[in-house]
Amino acid sequence: MVYFIDWNIITLNGSSIIMTFLFDWISLLFMGFVLIISSLVILYSDDYMFGDLNIVRFIMLVLMFVVSMMFLIISPNVISILLGWDGLGLVSYLLVIYYQNVKSYGAGMLTVLSNRIGDVALLMVIAWMINFGSWSFIYYLDFLSGSVEMELISFLVVLAAMTKSAQIPFSSWLPAAMAAPTPVSALVHSSTLVTAGVYLLIRFSPSFSYWLNVFLLLVSGLTMFMAGLGANFEYDLKSIIALSTLSQLGLMIMTISVGLSTLAFFHLLTHALFKALLFMCAGGVIHSMGDSQDIRFMGGMSIYMPFTSSCLMVANFALCGMPFLAGFYSKDFILEMFSMGYINIFGFFLLFLSTGLTVCYTFRLFYFVMCGDFNFFSSYSMVESNYNMMFGMVGLLVMAIFGGSTLMWLICPTPTMICLPYYLSFLTLFVLFLGGWLGYVMAGFSFSDNLFSMRLYVASSFAGSMWFMPFFSTYGVSYLPLEVGYSATSVFDSGWMEYFGGQGMYFLLFNLGSINQWFQYNSLKVFLGFFVMWVVILLFILIY
Repeated sequence: MVYFIDWNIITLNGSSIIMTFLFDWISLLFMGFVLIISSLVILYSDDYMFGDLNIVRFIMLVLMFVVSMMFLIISPNVISILLGWDGLGLVSYLLVIYYQNVKSYGAGMLTVLSNRIGDVALLMVIAWMINFGSWSFIYYLDFLSGSVEMELISFLVVLAAMTKSAQIPFSSWLPAAMAAPTPVSALVHSSTLVTAGVYLLIRFSPSFSYWLNVFLLLVSGLTMFMAGLGANFEYDLKSIIALSTLSQLGLMIMTISVGLSTLAFFHLLTHALFKALLFMCAGGVIHSMGDSQDIRFMGGMSIYMPFTSSCLMVANFALCGMPFLAGFYSKDFILEMFSMGYINIFGFFLLFLSTGLTVCYTFRLFYFVMCGDFNFFSSYSMVESNYNMMFGMVGLLVMAIFGGSTLMWLICPTPTMICLPYYLSFLTLFVLFLGGWLGYVMAGFSFSDNLFSMRLYVASSFAGSMWFMPFFSTYGVSYLPLEVGYSATSVFDSGWMEYFGGQGMYFLLFNLGSINQWFQYNSLKVFLGFFVMWVVILLFILIY
């Protein structure tokens, strides 16, 4: 059942401005999840941001963020979608630069400019939809599917979703946005900003052509692989979780590209639960560490912070797809449907390899954070006395355990029969255990020059820096225009243009003026010379 509610905002001279809301099972479920997670995040930030002078402003910004997401979710109209879409972009910029230092400003600029590309694509969708007579895209998806206009509109929607959900080549802003406070990261990476692109793709998916789906499959598969690989070489706790989000977004979009948009939505919801929990636990650990985020300084957290560590590991296992936690129900379902469907070997290989890498970086994180001795200051105090933070975590912990099975009942009321040979059925579990073992092997390091990352320095610098994408999207984009500007300044404004233009004209007139002045100094020999010259010319004219 789908409800459309038309709200007539204003009628002027026979023209009506109407806001339409769309309530169906997708928008209501998603709104419920966003509201639950944001309420727990706001409760959590009450303790996390304690002592901040501008905490009211911070909470207001978070609420604006949630309201923008609501606009996006319940709009069947591209104009009101743009309202929410741009609201998310603007508020995310304000939250990323919240701590007001150079790194935050750089990250905020990268975030907002990457998202502007998607905003422009959405504006072009609005311009193209004028031809249809209405901006409510939901009415045209099946009806105009296959037409040239719908092809173009679908491509622009995909471009917009790629910027918002940080697919290659727009991936570099997602880890950079970690400059925001941790509660914001928990909200952004679970149910708001980055999932907006996936949500839009789920809505528009009926109109995608074959080639657009192939393009999406390739881009999202590579993003998933790149993020999974990069997280294995990363030492910043929040960046590892950010790259994990990027990997899961790749999985969702990959699922949409093979026509399983309901499953992608299922994974979007389960992912929101354990990812918010993961960020909250990371925030608790960072707090106790005196705001240090480097996992090499951590260790033995399971002894000093047992509750936070337990929550962190539940969230981590849910992320890996451990049986009977939230992530398992969606992730295992997706992998089995992929195994059963028609998909090329490259996409299949990327999907299962990236799933293995997910478990790999999770176990590496577990080894660094939980095991061994504490590697930071010799005098330290680890406490878990922030009750609001703990309460927020408990709420999400329960949902990260039971959310997947509950959603399975809601989203798949009729059982789905998946018929696979036993080696494909066990492939998922095999990949999980292989990834876990690799993570354990990679994490074991000793203090010498014979490090794993040193032996493969070129490979690790390429994989660990997201395939050099942050360099391309910052230095790569700005270097050429700045170089052209410098050349123009030195050649034109300070070079030949100056020589032949302003300065040159000045020197020419100055020299001519000085010659003229020299003539006017009343020198007798000059006047005598002129007199002789005129006499000679006069005689010359008279003779001839």
